[in-house]
Amino acid sequence: MLELITLKSEGDRVLTLTDTSWEDYEQLADSNPNYLVSYIDQIITIVAPGRNHERIATVISTLINAYCRKYQIPYYTMGSKDIKREYVAGKQPDASYCFGREKETQDLAIEVNYTSGSINDLEKYRILKVPEVWIWQKDSLKFYRLITSNAPDESDRYQEQNYSLALPKLSSSFLKPFVSRSLKENNLTIETDFFSALD
Repeated sequence: MLELITLKSEGDRVLTLTDTSWEDYEQLADSNPNYLVSYIDQIITIVAPGRNHERIATVISTLINAYCRKYQIPYYTMGSKDIKREYVAGKQPDASYCFGREKETQDLAIEVNYTSGSINDLEKYRILKVPEVWIWQKDSLKFYRLITSNAPDESDRYQEQNYSLALPKLSSSFLKPFVSRSLKENNLTIETDFFSALD
């Protein structure tokens, strides 16, 4: 079935499977390391990231690493490690991080929607209680912070933020131009310019 998805094309390849089980999700996620697999409401989405998708995700990670180095923020790269709430939702982000110390749930998840994905990804992350999510889509970078509700009749929700919760002083508007260069320039040049531009 997954042979229908071609790897490393310019755009992403997406396969959606309906009427699936949690066990189906876990099996696909565990046995297909080249794909990003997610689950919600008995629907499995499988993404084979294209070349441009991978380049954007790599540059975002490179810039996060540079930022942490500059400001001496301890960080743990968690990559595409599954974030799960058993039988309810599961997600493999493009990249993810814990800051300060390793935790059960990552502090930050990065989602690149180059030719795939949707705002529905936020619903998966909301269920999984990821405190911060960055979404790159259509040459736009948005930061979302999870706002938890103590009211019994209200659910948690994401609110768009200009500045990162996990990385103080870092704004989406500052980061975006450097990420936009990822399809035309090499990572070293972008990282060097970014590092020099930090206070």
